[in-house]
This record gives sequence, structure tokens and C-alpha cells, in this order.
Amino acid sequence: MAERGADLSALPKEVREQLAELDLELSEGDITQKGYEKKRAKLLAPFIPQTQSVDPALQNDQRCLTSSSDQAPISAPVPLSGRQHRAHRSGGARDDRYRSDIHTEAVQAALAKHKEQKMAVPMPTKRRSAFPHSTVDNCTPPDTSSASEDEGSLRRRAALRAALAQTLQSPDSWINRSLQGSSASSSASSTLSHGEGKPQLAALADVLAHTRVENNSVPPDVTSSAIQDRVSRGAVEAPNVPVRGMSRGQSRSSMMDTADGVPVNSRVSTKIQQLLNTLKRPKRPPLSEFFVDDTDEIVEVPQPDPNTPKPEGRQITSVKGEPLGVVSNWPPALQAALARWGATQAKSPALTALDITGKPLYTLTYGKLWNRSVKLAFTLLNRLGTKTEPVLKSGDRVALVYPNSDPGMFYVAFYGCLLAEVIPVPIEVPLSRKDAGSQQIGFLLGSCGVSLALTSEACLKGLPKTPNGEIIEFKGWPRLKWVVTDSKYLTKPSKDWQPHIPTANTDPAYIEYKASKEGTVMGVAVSKVAMLTHCQALTQACNYSEGETLINVVDFKKDIGLWHGVLTSVMNRMHTISVPYSVMKACPLSWVQRVNTHKARVAVVKCRDLHWAMMAHRDQRDISLVSLRMLIVADGANPWSVSSCDAFLNVFQSHGLKPEVICPCATSPEAMTVAIRRPGVLGAPLPARAILSMWGLSHGVIRVNTEDKNSALTVQDVGHVMPGALMCIVKPDGPPQLCKTDEIGEILVNSRAGGTMYYGLPGVTKNAFEVIPVNSNGAPIGDVPFVRSGLLGFVGPGSLVFVVGKMEGLLNVSGRRHNADDLVATALAVEPVKTVYRGRIAVFSVTVFYDERIVVVAEQRPDANEEDSFQWMSRVLQAIDSIHQVGLYCLALVPANTLSKTPLGGIHVSEIKQHFLEGTLHPCNILMCPHTCVTNLPKPRQKQPVGVGPASIMVGNLVAGKRIAQAAGRELALIEDQDLVRKHQFLTEALQWRAQTDPDHTLFVLLNAKGTAVSSATCVQLHRRAERIMAALMEKGNINTGDNVVLLYPPGIDLIASFYGCLYTGCIPVTVRPPHPQNLAATLPTVRMIIDVSVSGPWHTTGVYFHLLPLSFVLDDLPRKRPGQIYKPPTAEMLAYLDFSVSTTGMLTGVKVSHAAVSALCRSIKLQCELYSSRQIVICLDPYCGLGFVLWCLSSVYSGHQSILIPPMELESSLPLWLSTLSQYRIRDTFCSYSVMELCTKGLGTQTEALKARGMNLSCVRSCVVVAEERPRLPLTQSFSKLFKDLGLSPRAVSTAFGSRVNLAICLQGTTGPDPSTVYVDLKSLRHDRVRLVERGAPQSLPLMESGTILPGVRVIIVNPETRGPVGDSHLGEIWVNSPHSASGYYTIYGEESLQADHFNARLSFGELQTLWARTGYLGFVRRTELLDASGDRHDALFVVGSLDEALELRGLRYHPIDIETSVSRAHRSIAESAVFTWTNLLVVVSELCGSEQEALDLVPLVTSVVLEEHHLVVGVVVVVDPGVIPINSRGEKQRMHLRDSFLADQLDPIYVAYNM
Repeated sequence: MAERGADLSALPKEVREQLAELDLELSEGDITQKGYEKKRAKLLAPFIPQTQSVDPALQNDQRCLTSSSDQAPISAPVPLSGRQHRAHRSGGARDDRYRSDIHTEAVQAALAKHKEQKMAVPMPTKRRSAFPHSTVDNCTPPDTSSASEDEGSLRRRAALRAALAQTLQSPDSWINRSLQGSSASSSASSTLSHGEGKPQLAALADVLAHTRVENNSVPPDVTSSAIQDRVSRGAVEAPNVPVRGMSRGQSRSSMMDTADGVPVNSRVSTKIQQLLNTLKRPKRPPLSEFFVDDTDEIVEVPQPDPNTPKPEGRQITSVKGEPLGVVSNWPPALQAALARWGATQAKSPALTALDITGKPLYTLTYGKLWNRSVKLAFTLLNRLGTKTEPVLKSGDRVALVYPNSDPGMFYVAFYGCLLAEVIPVPIEVPLSRKDAGSQQIGFLLGSCGVSLALTSEACLKGLPKTPNGEIIEFKGWPRLKWVVTDSKYLTKPSKDWQPHIPTANTDPAYIEYKASKEGTVMGVAVSKVAMLTHCQALTQACNYSEGETLINVVDFKKDIGLWHGVLTSVMNRMHTISVPYSVMKACPLSWVQRVNTHKARVAVVKCRDLHWAMMAHRDQRDISLVSLRMLIVADGANPWSVSSCDAFLNVFQSHGLKPEVICPCATSPEAMTVAIRRPGVLGAPLPARAILSMWGLSHGVIRVNTEDKNSALTVQDVGHVMPGALMCIVKPDGPPQLCKTDEIGEILVNSRAGGTMYYGLPGVTKNAFEVIPVNSNGAPIGDVPFVRSGLLGFVGPGSLVFVVGKMEGLLNVSGRRHNADDLVATALAVEPVKTVYRGRIAVFSVTVFYDERIVVVAEQRPDANEEDSFQWMSRVLQAIDSIHQVGLYCLALVPANTLSKTPLGGIHVSEIKQHFLEGTLHPCNILMCPHTCVTNLPKPRQKQPVGVGPASIMVGNLVAGKRIAQAAGRELALIEDQDLVRKHQFLTEALQWRAQTDPDHTLFVLLNAKGTAVSSATCVQLHRRAERIMAALMEKGNINTGDNVVLLYPPGIDLIASFYGCLYTGCIPVTVRPPHPQNLAATLPTVRMIIDVSVSGPWHTTGVYFHLLPLSFVLDDLPRKRPGQIYKPPTAEMLAYLDFSVSTTGMLTGVKVSHAAVSALCRSIKLQCELYSSRQIVICLDPYCGLGFVLWCLSSVYSGHQSILIPPMELESSLPLWLSTLSQYRIRDTFCSYSVMELCTKGLGTQTEALKARGMNLSCVRSCVVVAEERPRLPLTQSFSKLFKDLGLSPRAVSTAFGSRVNLAICLQGTTGPDPSTVYVDLKSLRHDRVRLVERGAPQSLPLMESGTILPGVRVIIVNPETRGPVGDSHLGEIWVNSPHSASGYYTIYGEESLQADHFNARLSFGELQTLWARTGYLGFVRRTELLDASGDRHDALFVVGSLDEALELRGLRYHPIDIETSVSRAHRSIAESAVFTWTNLLVVVSELCGSEQEALDLVPLVTSVVLEEHHLVVGVVVVVDPGVIPINSRGEKQRMHLRDSFLADQLDPIYVAYNM
């Protein structure tokens, strides 16, 4: 990356020699790639022009502002657009608090640097697009999954960006150049394009995989490299499905060495590796498992940046406000002031309310206000309840529920409560039962013990009601009694009754509600003395005088609207004109008109009101604001208010507005008014402003920005500290330590005029209201308690207070602090905003993987199209990254008017966050960027040399202090029918013997969907039918001994008879599942493939599907003539039949099963399950391969038991068929598949009571065995057991079997062995191929169930698949099996013996060198349990973890798809099923959506987060599809490789495809 800035040929000779030595070291492996880059950059640094982007680690500049030119280029090809969500929205979203022309210029300047570049990430794909489909849509983002794995990550990312910027001017040139120039991509493209016919897509994926700093980056091959080799040698090629077994050495997992495709051994030299191993090797094992698992090591802690700005000033001292003056006529209590004005100034106006048009509706005089308040106080105390049992008593809390359009009723209610000495709790009017935040308001009412609510008659009528007219119970609210306070309902007090007005004391006067960052609503109690003192301080600071007119535009129920408009105004006999929100929406200029009409002296507004008035001022020319002496900006503490103030002044200065009139203030519910700018003197200089560096602010340090104006924040002061108050600044985190003078911190205030507590919550009160600041040594600076204001700021020159944000808007990301308001301002500065509504943006953080991640949610305009929206989101990412140097985790756009609102029309951030976390936000566009913002992923694991080998100390069965992981079933001793075994070692002989000795014994019964026996076969019937089939084959088929015959039958007795007919003839039967008539396109190719592979010469088949395939002949009419001699094989080692199956990896494999293996397997099953002629078993399995075929066709003939056969497809039309058969026949043993169990669990789980009423009883079932070739599905078996426990099913009955291609049955839970055991293993250890047992419920624990008891005659050993050496029982390894019933080898036409030797005749590298083992291809471990087996020895349990071929090797760790899929399925209730696979280093998650399509985009962030949290992996692509899209084989196993092929061939028809950046 460095050579762009330096001409290598012009370098000094010694530098060129040093570079050559470096290259040699790298090629020989004597230096790591990271070390090579670092040394090379250091050598070249002096020769690179200074204008170039230099490695940040090498810069000496104290600033660490990343140049935006290093950003990844962003713009995109046209996507498939989704359906347009159109919705009408009401007005009121023109909030322009964040408008800043300066900031807009900065953002545009930052974005201009990206203008010429194109984005490397495709747009999300939506179904039913109006846009043409582009081949670039399916490309993959650059792999940055390991972009921050070490301290060189910044350098790598910068290089990646620079590389992309150079290469990606346009997608076309990018693709063409990559196809010409990437030498390393040829091998990768050959793997990706195999069978897909999409070379462009493959090449594009390759380019993306190679756009990295490491030149030797080769993407892992996620298909089999063995395929092309075999095809080139003339082997049969099958579309998408490789034929035969795959070499373990060529498995997918073995090629996926690390996350970025670099083979591990090439990264680190042998010398360095040995040194590291020596250093890391512990002196003694700290755990018995030889595995240290430290949670602290999970997270990659970023190294501190030496360029981080540090505070350099001295420790701040407390700032005192001016003394609070004592005025002789100040009242002893606020109620006394009202009593005074009500008596002496009865006709003086106290309040004027406006109607919806903005005209005065009524005026409340001080006389009326006093009289009505006294009436209400009397009514509350004397007319509710009885004299002996009053409803209210002094100190009780009362809710005030009044709309913003009715201030008069609120004034009366508030002062009535003060006079009655009850505590008013003003709240918003609940609009509906599920109103945003209503539940939290219920928490407030509950914590305050409110049982009575005051409201007006009009408001009461508007509340939502039940059908019988009662007010509904709002969610989370306590039971309330509603009292109407209209004058006609109030009682005039008797002449001798006067309200008691004590001198202000510390008792609570009122409770103001406050919503926390998490959405919890708490009540801040304000004492009577604090209320009075606050009014006095405001009067002094604002210089209020009697008779002044005040225009109040803000909410009068709380905060500054209550303090100025309701309390201080009454104390000073001022006239308040209240302009409600509804009037402002209809007439934005109404408050300015009121100032003009009433010659108002003071106005209390928000930035929103300034902006609205400015936008509407053209309608009015004759407006004068000359009377205003104070324009109080209520949200002046918002750093972005300065722009609104400037713009308003610019417009209205010509209308008489004076610059010194604008008075921003800072307030909080706890500290009340923190600071306010005093009204200035005409001609006096205006206060200066601070232009601060955002980089410094993010580190909590004040730095004046003089150079990079793009990342500057201009803030205005909010005046001085309040009179009589003391202020200090403390660190926002940890103990309240005083800040330094150039440090940002939380503002603390000590004053009599502040809140006293969170009512009813003493625990959180102490932390907020009783804070004692400490100095740098941790010693308290005094005993004066301070109150936390929740505001972040600093004290500037002249003791001016500056506020830069709020604690609740603080986002702590990777040790840096960002303010939500700043990010909103940057997002809105991405002009032109044609995509979203200005005032409808929420910014919050969610905790994912040990750090906070930033989420931005905005409302999309109905007329915005998909491309515009995606472009806007991309530009917002760039702008925030350039200006704030922080990455966004998620950016979501929702349809218009769908974000949760507060009662006053703002956005309810905590509710929106809750919807996001619950997956109920329903976005219409989403962009996830986990690759760029998740920088604390653990380093990829470097694989160590294996320690266990021939040189290990072996003492008996010990390897390095542990047992060798091996286990064995019982000895296959001669069992009771030894004559049968000795005389009849072939199944054909056994069938003939049974036909002679017990001809009428029924072996098979086939049931239909109604549970009726449609056909059956006795011993002699089966024998005779097999003879007739033999005759037909010899007569029609021209069959030779040893020819293969394909049997194409539906599940039934015909299949069994045909099988034995083939054995009688001496030919080799191949059972094949018939193609599905409704799905021929998918199922017919597999049938053709098996036929092509298994029949080399002229081939023959039997069956009923003759119209689908060019069959040789059909056996329907069998000849009656006498059959010939039944064939007897000369040796038991000869082939009995071929077993073909498609594995979960999409591999079609046929294995050869000999007569000896058949007999041995049937003997093992008979001994394990105690099968005799008198027994009945029920089989509900597919009869075409594996153990299902053995149980269906072979076992009954050998053991003589009766098999009741239920084809699984019959359950689709009659779900209870299987269970009712068990109950009806009183069956003790049954075999089924996971598909059958899942059908019953989902379909019958809610019908157990009905089934019980119909007499179903499963108490007879002793063993219910699930036949599978996978890890036991513990959740499904447990659910099945629990659901049908009520029908008598024993929880011990359900167990699993395990088999593989090389050995069809390894484990099978028998009747005499111990119950299957369950263990909990540590997932993190498992990824390192270690097994560490933990307690149930431990974090990161995975429950695993034993796969059944090992069959008699079977030995298993756990082997390291790479070294082929046995491992200890604390290791995960490949399961190898030694058994007389292992298959003979893979069936191949050309006799490739290498595969056979590798899989079926493997030998250990040390230990038992003479024993031949078969490699199952499954990973597992053996544990010795405390249970005893039949012989009295301790039981060794085999646990299967997953397929070796399917395991994903990402970041050097081994992941099993089922674990990731389990996490994904838990992420959202609408995920029906999921599957994962890799695509060039990227993890792809496919989720089936069972809900409505509007939930599709909700899944993307939840899936990404859950995989990151639980598996420490970044999801590259999230694909949302319809239910049933994920292919599943007959055993109920997911076909992930088929799914991958369909994804790459664009055949999934997805609902949504999200490419995470």
C-alpha cells in the first residue's frame, strides 16, 4: 500500500536492499504478514509525500481525524425494489431543531470526497422488483470479517479503502480489471462456478474476496475440489450433486483454514510458532480438561491510541451564582401569593387560552383562579368520601390529566391541590390502551401511590371506553378513581372554611414526571420551599415584574412551561398567554402574532417554534417584536439550537427583534433551571461562541477546532449559574470526580431550588440527588450534596455555562462518547432530504457483543423510491463516519407515520428501541454494517501443532493424563438361535428356513392412512413371491449373476418381495425412492443419477413408475411356472445390495453391503432390541437407505418378529396414525424419523386432551427410537416427551440411533442398557475441538444427548482427523468405527480404490496399528458415565456433535451449522426454520419467515446480533425466504449445500436479501 506514494526505483540503494530482504523473509515464512507490512511501511514512510494518507500508528500528529477519502466508496447498482409502502401522515413533523447551514456545508464537503466513487456492496434485494435484475446484485461485500483482528486493523482498513477507491470507479471497470489482473482468482472461480453457469458472479465474488491487503489471500473452497478432478478423468458428472464419497483430505472444512482464506501454516514461521508454543504452554494444567477458557480473552481490547487527546487543564472549582436577593414583598408560600392577588387584584388577568384558530377563547382572572382553586380544594377534602373516611388526606398524590388545549382547568386543578395540601402529579392524556409510554406512566402512578385522577368533563368524554361506557384500564396503570373538576361540579365552601397555607417547608409540593433513557418514567418530587425558591431565582434572573405579559408556547404541565407559565407568573402577577401545540400546527406564526397583539415582554419557545415562525413569516408583514425583552429558548441546551436562533434573528431583526433578547437556557427535571442567559443590555457585545472539535468531544476533551471545519461543533452559551446556586462539573462515568477545566463532564448543581428525590424510589434517589463530588485523589470536596442535572457541558470564560449534550443521549462506543443529537444533525445535513421526514429520526444504541452499537431509525417519505432511499442511507453512513469517525451498526427506514410518538408529537425513542429489539419495528428499508463497526472481535485462532502423537507418554489407556477416547458394545457371542446363524449365514437361507418351519407366521403388515392393514406377508407368502420375481427376472430380464437391479417402488411389501427376489436370482438390488409426482423437476434427476451410476451396462428395473423413466421392463404380471434353483453366494463377503443416499452436504454416495455385514447387523439389532418371533414393532420410516431400509426389509426376516409398516407419507393425511397404532396394538418398540416426530409435535401437541378422550394410551411404549445420521435433536425429543406425557408416554422411552454411510448402525438404544445420558458442554471450548463439561444453565453451554447405546460387536474410537492419532476423551475428534457390519466400500464404476482405503480401511498413526477402521465423517466424543451397563461396568457414552464435512471453519475455529441455526431460530418468533452456509468467507443465513412479509426486514438485525453475540461471527448475507424453501431429505436433515447452490444460482425467490457491510 505504501508504494503508491513512493517510486521504488527512486529509493536509496540500502532501502531497496532492505525491502528485498523483507520480501525474502516473507516468502520463507520467517516473518508474519502483519510484521512485514509494519516494517515495510516504516521503511517507506520518509519517502512518501505528506499529502498521502500515512499509517495512523506512525503519525506524530496529536489529532486523529481520519480523512474521509479513506472511506470505502459507497453507491450501488440498481436493486430489485420491493412493494411501496404508502401511508398518509399528519402534519407536525417539521421539527428543525438540528438545522445548521454550517454543518450542512461540512457534511456536503465530506460527501464530495466520495462523489466519484462507487459502492462495493450490492443493494438489498426485494421480491417483485420494478427494476431490471442486475448480475451485480448477487456479489458479496468485501470480506472484513477479520478487519479488526489485530492492532494493524486500521492500517488494513485504510489500505482496503484506498484499494477500493482506486479500483472501483465503475462496476464495469472494476469487474473487467479484476478478471484480467487477479491471478489468484482462477482457482476460486473454478470452485464457485461449478455447475452454475454464472462465471460473472463467481468472478465478482472472487474479486471481492481478494480485495485485501494480503496478496496471498485465497478464498476457501467451499465445494469439493475432488469433483473437477474426477470429472476430468471421465467420471460420471451429476448436476449439482457430486457422486460418491469425498476424501476427508479434500473435505470442505479442511480447506477453510482461516476467515480470510490464508492457510494457517503460511502465516507464521515454524520458528516463531515454536517460540509461541513454548511461551503459551502452562507449567501445569490449570484445569483437568487441559483447556483454559477465560471470558476476558473473548473480546479484542483495542490498544490505546497514543494520539488520543487528554485533558491538560487544572482541576475545576465550583462556580457560584449571584446571591439570591431578599425582597420584602416575596410571599412565604406560592399559595399565599395567589391568595394575595386573588384578593387585591381580582380582575387582573392571569391566563388567556386560545382556540384552535389562535384567537383568545377565555381569560382567567386572578380572582376566578383563586375562587375556583379554593372550591376545588374544599371539594377534594370534604366532598369525596365521608367525614370519618375521607378519600384524600394531606400528602396524598393525585394525577392531573388535562389536554394541552385546556390550560385554565389545569391551573385551577394544580393550585386547588396545593391549597388542599395534596400533591399533584401532572401526566399526559392517554390516547389509547397501547399508547407509547403509557405502561411507563403506569409505573410512575404506581411508584407514587396515585389512586385518584382529576380531569375535565370534555377530556373524560374523550378517553377510550369499554363497550359498557367505563374508562378502560390502561396497560400497567393502577386502578384510578376519576374526578371531574369543572366549576359546575365543585362545591362552594362554607364561610368559616379557609384553606390552610403554611410557610413553605420541605414537604413535597408537586411531582414532575421524567422519562429516562431506557423509557422508565419516574416522578421528581419538588418540595414547597424548592418551588418557592425556584420562582424567586427565576424572577431575579429574568428580572420579572408585576403585570408583564408572557407568551408560553411549551408544555405547561412540566419543565420550563410549568416553572415560568404557571408558577413564577402567578408569584409575580403576570399575564400568561398559552399557545397550545394544536394551534401551532394550524398556524405556526400564532405566537409571534400574540407577541405583536399583546405587546408581550417575554416569550417561552423551543427551536421548533422559531423555525416554524421563520418559515411562515412571509404571510405577515406588519409584525413588531420590539416589545420583547426576553425570548427564552427552552431547548437552548441542545447544541444545534444556535442555528435556529441565528436564522430567526436574521429574519425578524427587521421586525424589531433585538439580538440581546434571545436567552437560551439549560434545564433538567432533577436540577430544574441549571443556567439561563440574562436579558442583555442594548448595545452590549453578544457572548462569544465555542467552535469545538468533535473528535475531542468524543474523548470528553475541549479542543478548539481551527483546521478541519467539517468536524466542528459550534455551541452557544446558556448564560450563568442561577442565583443562589453552586455548580461543578464531574466525570460522567464512575465516581463523581471533578473534571479538569478543559474536560467535558456532567453538570452538578447545589441549590435550594431543585428536586429532592425520585418519589417512591429511594434506591435511585441517592445516586442522583445526594452526590458528593471528589477530587483526583478520591477525597470528597465537602459535605454539600449536589444534584445530577443529566446535562453534559463545561464552564467557559467569564463563568459562562456551555452545554454540549445530555447524558440520556450519550452513546458510548469503543471508549468514545457520541451525542445522539449530533448524529441526527449530521444525518439531516445529507441534503436534499427527499427521502425522510426531518423531525422523525431516532438515534439510540443497543448493546451487542460487549459494546454499544449505534442504530438510526427514520421515517421514509411515501414518494421515495428504493434506490433513493438506499443512496441516502449510504451517504448518511459516509457522513457520520467522516465527521464523527464512528460506524453505524444499523440504519433502518420505516413507513411514514409509524414511529411511536410522545403525546406532544415527538418521537418516543425508548419505545422505538424496544420495537427494534423485539422485532416489531417493520422497516421498509434496512442497512446493516457490522463488518465496519464491530472492532472488538477476538483474534482468529492460529492452529497449534497437535500435541498427541506416537511420542506421547502412554500408560495403559492414558494419553497425556487422559483416557483414550474409545468405547465398545457388548461382545457378539453366539446367541440362542445359533443353529440358524451357523447354518444360514445368508438372509435368503433364513427366509427359506422360516417358510418351511413357520410358514404362516406373519412377518409384515402394511397400514394405510385409516390405520387399516392393506396388505400383509407371512413367511411362505414372501418366499413364494420372491421366487416368482426371480423367475420373471430370469425370463424377461436376461439377468446375469452380479448385475445391479434398481427397485423403484413406493413403501410397501412389494419392495420387500422384490428385494428378496433379486437375492434369489443372484443380482444386486438397489432401492431407489420413486420421484414425487408433484415435484418431478427436483426428484427425477436424483433417480436418473442413481440409475446412471449404479447400472453400468444394460440395466434392469422393476416398479410402477415406468412412464417417468425409459425402463427396461415392469414386473406386474409375475409368471406362475416353477422357479429355478435359488442362488447361493459362494462366500459371505460377496455383495448383498447397494445403499444409495444423498448426504446433508449434497453428496450422493452409494455403499456396498456384503452378506456378512447384513447378517452381523441383523444379529446386533436382534441382540440389542431383544427381537423374537413373538414381538411386534412399528416402523414409520423411509425404506430406501440406511438403518430405515434394514429395519423395514431385513430385520424381520432374520429375527422373526412382526413389523407393522407405516409409510411416513400417510401421516400427511392422518396425523395420529402412528401414535394410534402404538396404542391400538400395545406396541413396546417403535422406530421413526425426526420428520415424523416433528409432524406429531407440531400437529398433535395441542390435541392431547382430545386424543386422551378417544382412548389413546402410550404407556405400553418401552422404546421409541429416532433413526438419524446427525446429532440428536434434544429440544425436539424433549418437546415430544413432554407433550405426550399426558398420554402415558414414559420420559425414558424416547432415544436416538446413529449411523453413517460407512456403517449403517453404530448406536441404537436397546432394552437392557442404561438410559441415554445428557451432558452440557462449553460451546467456546467445542469450537477449539475441546470438550469441557459445565453445569446446566451455564452461559454458552450446549446440551448434548447420547446417540444411543453402542451396538454389540461395534468398537468406536475418537481420532484427530488430521493426524489420524487417537485423542483423549476431553477432545473432539472424528468417530472411527470397527465392526463386522461396516460397509465394504463406496460403489464406483471405475473402481477408485483410494477412496475405499481412506474411508473403510483406515489405520491409526499410532496405537493399534493393525486394526482396520471405517471413518464415519462425524465429529464426536466419548465420556465415561457413572451409569452401569449390562455387564456391570461403567457405561461409555458416545456423543455425536456434527458432520465433519458440514462444519464451518471461520476465524480459525470450528463451528457446527446446527448451533448457529438454533440461535437464529430463537431470534424472532416468525422464524420457522433456518440454515447457514459459507460463500467466499461470508456467513450466509437463510431464514424461513412464517409471519407476514412486513416482518421480513425485522429479522435482519436480530439475526445479525444473535450470531454475533453467541458465536462471535459477523453474518455477511441474510436471506429471508418463504416457508418450505430450505430443502430437507427423507431423514428430515437439511440439505445445506443444495440450498447454497440454489442461492448462488438465484433460484430461491427470496422475500428479502440483505448484504451486511
